[in-house]
Formats: sequence, structure tokens, C-alpha cells
Amino acid sequence: MKENNRRKVCLLGAGLVAGPVIEYLLGFDHIELEIADIEPERARRLTGGHSGASVYQLDLQDREKLTELIARSEVVISLVPYTYHPYVAEICLEAGKHLVTASYVSPAMRALDEKAREKGLIFLNELGLDPGIDHMEAMRLIDEIHQAGGKVVSFVSYCGGLPAPEARDNPFGYKFSWSPRGVLLAGRNDARYLLDGQEVYVPAEQLFSHYRMIEIPGLGVFEGYPNRNSVAYVDIYGVKEVKTMLRGTLRYPGWCLRMKKIGELGLLEVDEKEWQAETYADFMREYLGIPAPADLKTEIARRLQITIDSEVMSTFEWLGLFSERPLPSRKTSPLDLLLHLMVEKMQYREGERDMTVLKHEIVAEYPGKPGEIITSTLIDFGQPGGSTSMSRTVGLPVAIGVKLILEGRIPERGVLTPTVPEIYRPILTELKSLGLSFKEERKTA
Repeated sequence: MKENNRRKVCLLGAGLVAGPVIEYLLGFDHIELEIADIEPERARRLTGGHSGASVYQLDLQDREKLTELIARSEVVISLVPYTYHPYVAEICLEAGKHLVTASYVSPAMRALDEKAREKGLIFLNELGLDPGIDHMEAMRLIDEIHQAGGKVVSFVSYCGGLPAPEARDNPFGYKFSWSPRGVLLAGRNDARYLLDGQEVYVPAEQLFSHYRMIEIPGLGVFEGYPNRNSVAYVDIYGVKEVKTMLRGTLRYPGWCLRMKKIGELGLLEVDEKEWQAETYADFMREYLGIPAPADLKTEIARRLQITIDSEVMSTFEWLGLFSERPLPSRKTSPLDLLLHLMVEKMQYREGERDMTVLKHEIVAEYPGKPGEIITSTLIDFGQPGGSTSMSRTVGLPVAIGVKLILEGRIPERGVLTPTVPEIYRPILTELKSLGLSFKEERKTA
């Protein structure tokens, strides 16, 4: 194919989920990929020297260079931290370029909808796993129920990115396959959901007390707790008739108790402070106001109303919260001090697999015939030495979305999510061909 027929795509960010995006798009001879990252070597490793890829060093604060990169592309993929998406989107508006992200639509992004439509641009968001694949499969099932004349009475969904069972070897039953700070910050969110027609509000400090046990066939039992504002999905999914609407996070048993006690100690606080302490043990004393000679562990166990030999206290010991280990920084937040220990102890080792689990359970009613319970489950494992499941389930929908835009297969314009058939059908079909498919079961309600 001649050079002037090639379609230029700009990828901003070459982090944890970029690998499958790059591999997929470079599989097309007519796509030329320009990748920009603050660490260009990271991007070069992912391209493997492919002739269809160019790599650039970029600091996002360099607006002039960012504008130049965007201006010569047809579609821009933003895999940088979500707070930068509106900034990137503004430049895309100025340059008249389409945009794809895997992140939730923020109010700042939503505010660009009218301008994007006026310019004939597609700003396609929420194209990852959660949000992303979860929306697509939900809407496929909901549209099918509505087309059959039915009503969605209950929609309950749980999703988790976890270590595969054989890699579950730490007290939290968790390892980081995406933004570690994002994982902890999620524990600071309030939650809302509908249960039997009543709205339930869960303040952040009660989030990890508010879980239920979820059975996943073939994998066992997990903890599921509510994720942010599920009530908003009554409108997003077009199910005004629904009585129960809950979207939640999935973790191995034991996560919620440990995170609840971490929260009770105030270790999820994000305000920075200059600490006098030099070690973690001294920080815990200073932060919690436990003067010597009081025994640190005994006092913390008393405050948390647990025994000193409990699993929670053993977990804190394992993390290093009671150790003489030096603090990485004296001016920082409790959350970041905790995060420093967790990131070190909760990484995937060479050859270990991660796992993605997504389960929808929908109760449908139909006029003149029995209702049904529809369960749709996606279970995917990472490839040892290859792509993680998290990177595939986030990156592949993004890449397929770019292809749909280049092929002119998305008629709508503006700030979009994958909740319409023109977007979710072809992406789900292609994901299935790439080994990411749901197992569906139906039974009479």
C-alpha cells in the first residue's frame, strides 16, 4: 500500500495496557502508529522494531509537541492518566481529530459533547474492561430482553482483575495489574445502588463492610462489594423498570476485612504532611498518637478490636508497617506510604498469570410467559511471559474501537460510550474471535 494511503494513529501512553493495542493495530499494513511516552524506551520495547511504528519522547505538559503529534494523526488513543483526557480532548477538538479512551466519561469530558458533534468528531470513552466490555455485554443482553417484549427486573454485575488461583500467594489475595494508586483510591469512594426498588447509600468508611459472597463456577467463592454509583446505570442502560441495579468489584475472600481495618487506621488518607518519623514503626506511632513505651502492636490491635495474633495483624506485619524500614519520603501521605509497601510486596513475578472475571446476572420478566435468570460470565487468564489478561481486556476493545472509527462504522458523533449496537456488536464479535468470550446460562426465574 502506498504511503499516502496509510492511516495515522497516535497513541499517548505506553504503560501497562498498551501492549495489546500496539500489537493489534500494527497487524494492519495500512495503519501507521505514532507512540508517545515520557519513557520512550518502554514504547520501543512494545513495538519490537516494527516498521509501522514511530516512537517519541513526550511530556504531556509540552502542549506544543503534543499538538503537533495530534495534528498529524487521524485518531488519537489516550492511555495516559484519566485526569489528562479532557486536556487531550481539547487539543483533539482544535485539530479536528477523533479520540478513544478506556476511562469513565468525566464531567469535563461530557461537557465537550456538543462541540465534538458540531465538528463531526467521535470521542469514544469507556472502552476497556470495566468500564467497557461490561457495558457491551450488559447492553447486548438488555437489548435482547427488550426486543422480546421483556422487562429487566434485576441487574447485578461484578468484575475483578485478580491473580490466577496459583498466583494467589499473599495475605490480600491481590496483585497489581493496573494503577496501584487507583486501586487504593477506589477504597475511598462512596457507593450507591438499588435494591428491590430502594436506593442504598454506602459511605466510604463502610464500603468494605458491605460485601456479599459471590460464586463463580470453576473458581469458587469471592467477595463482591458495590462500585461507585450504580443508580446512574438505570438511565445509561435504559432500564427504567429495574428494581435492583448493582455494579460491584470482585476480590478473593479476606480482602474486605484487611482493607476495612486499613481504612479504620486512616491509612487511605491522601493529605500530605511532613513527618518527624524516619521508619514505618515510628510513622505508625506518630500518625496514630501512640507514645513509647506503649507496645505498638498491642495498641493497634486494641483500637481495631482484633486480637494481636489475628490475620489482620499478621498482614500488617507482613507489609512492614511495624518495621524499622526507612520511609521513602518524609513529606507524603499515609496512602502513599502504604502504597510503597504494597507495590513492592504485591507485584506479579516472572511467569505468573493474572485473571479477569466478569459476571452479569439479570432477572427478566416477560408478558404471558415465565421469567428467566440470565448469567453471563467472562473468565480470562494472562499469558505467562506474554500479555496480562488486564492488558488484553482493556487494550483490545480500545484497538478495535479505533479500527471501527477508521472504517467509518460508527455513525454517531460526540462523546460516546459503547452502549449502542453499532459499537458493542462488532467489538464483542471480534473479541470472541480473539479468545475473549462470555459463557451464558439461562434458567426459569
